[in-house]
Amino acid sequence: MYEGAVQDLIDELGRLPGVGPKSAQRIAFHVLSADNDDIKRLVDALIEVKRKVRFCEICGNVSEDTHCRICLDQRRSNAVICVVEEAKDVVAIERTREFRGRYHVLGGAINPMDNVGPDDLRIKELLARLADDTVQEIILAMDPNVEGEATATYLARLLGTMGIRVTRLASGLPVGGDLEYADEVTLGRAFEGRRLMGN
Repeated sequence: MYEGAVQDLIDELGRLPGVGPKSAQRIAFHVLSADNDDIKRLVDALIEVKRKVRFCEICGNVSEDTHCRICLDQRRSNAVICVVEEAKDVVAIERTREFRGRYHVLGGAINPMDNVGPDDLRIKELLARLADDTVQEIILAMDPNVEGEATATYLARLLGTMGIRVTRLASGLPVGGDLEYADEVTLGRAFEGRRLMGN
């Protein structure tokens, strides 16, 4: 344990996802030894991202405007929506260059252990996007873990009654893994081999 500002910094860094106590300590000591200009750039970048970045009003992706670049792209198909958990998953799928439809970011996955239920996700917004009968297929691209499977199953049942084709990304993604860590080839094959869910 350290004192004062150093321990406060370690504690705050340790609250970041994927940063354990040892990593937090390493980062804190890197900050202490870094040049003041480097630290100022980091602080400015953090402030700027919080000031400028918001979520797209249509799909929920990150954007510096009311609509993200994907929702504004007229070349993309409106007939297919790929539903993902987080905005970072959009980037992972876009790297494959396999998908030319639209996205919908739920903002998480169903997780009763963390008190996250369907009402805590952007499911109502997804249903609103289906009201005009333009969408013919929903691709469920949740992480292949317990929470992702629960979310995909819930959505498949909900959407199955609407007469829309509901598919799920195929095997090739490791169970317990996250989309953001999958390579382009694996994600591309998963898209090509997606399977029908529900009725």
